[in-house]
Amino acid sequence: MKRIFAIIFVAVSSVFVSCDDDLEYEDFDIVENFNFLWKEIDEKYCFFDYKKDSIMRWDLVYDKYLPKVYYDCDNVTEYFDILAAMLGELKDGHVNLYTSFDVSRYDFADNTPIDFDYNVVNYNDRYLGKDTRIVGGFKYKTLRDGKVGYIYYGSFSSSFSSGNINNILNAFEDTDGLIIDVRSNGGGSIANVNALVSHFIDETTVIGYRVNKTGPGHSDFSSPVAEKVSPDNDGVIYRKPVYVLTNSRCFSATNEFVYAMKGLPRVKILGGKTGGGCGMPFTTELPCGWKVRFSANPCYDKNMQITEFGVDPDIVLHLDEELAYKQKLDNIIETACDYIVGKKK
Repeated sequence: MKRIFAIIFVAVSSVFVSCDDDLEYEDFDIVENFNFLWKEIDEKYCFFDYKKDSIMRWDLVYDKYLPKVYYDCDNVTEYFDILAAMLGELKDGHVNLYTSFDVSRYDFADNTPIDFDYNVVNYNDRYLGKDTRIVGGFKYKTLRDGKVGYIYYGSFSSSFSSGNINNILNAFEDTDGLIIDVRSNGGGSIANVNALVSHFIDETTVIGYRVNKTGPGHSDFSSPVAEKVSPDNDGVIYRKPVYVLTNSRCFSATNEFVYAMKGLPRVKILGGKTGGGCGMPFTTELPCGWKVRFSANPCYDKNMQITEFGVDPDIVLHLDEELAYKQKLDNIIETACDYIVGKKK
């Protein structure tokens, strides 16, 4: 079979595939591009050692997929699917192959409980619904006759200011405790993580560690560097009990927020295990113009543990789906409220 495809592609100018309007015809060697992709991952991906017991050895992945390129590949779509399947062997939600016609992705939360019903929370006057205030990506409201502050934050890509947080926390001045609901928050900006954490600490705090890939070997890393967050001394610091609600769809920056908050003196994590994703992504371009993103620099929590496969909650609790469906009640929120008002110990 031919190993050269004539394809139409769109120049990719960012990791999220923003495109030029001009289409160009381009020929490329599918074996050359396969080898380039495999080698980039082999030399720069950061979790081979950590995942050695849960993923296939990368040299065996090469042996598995190269024959598919030769014998099971008759068009550019099939070629993409082969490369996407190869990348899927890494079991990493930060790994994507970007083209003008598709983006590969790994479902990091496959076959796990969702533990969140968006409609029950957002369109129910018991929680958000009527009288909800919205600022900087946050939805907030008091529950239980003003005794509990409730914040829902759907994406760490939604920017906010210190003033936004100050206004929210000032509104909760008379509460007995606070719920921060980040269920199904898929991540975003680490800067937003640090800015939010800064309102719940009293002193400069090590929230984790980062290391850098220093060479092509699977174990070539720099020494860990502490990541510290200082309190927002010009802002409001909340010093009452805080419950962070989590599920398996908490990924990437949200995963980092959860491990940063976990273990703080007044904070408990309640819900399901997060979806993980603790590698800082790196993006490079294949000779054919497609782009690949993958985890290149691992992050650790404050105990030097990798949380690529998720952060365990302090209190495990799954959504009662029957209760949510029939009575429009979220038992995870209700349980957090009970802890705050003293009905649960």
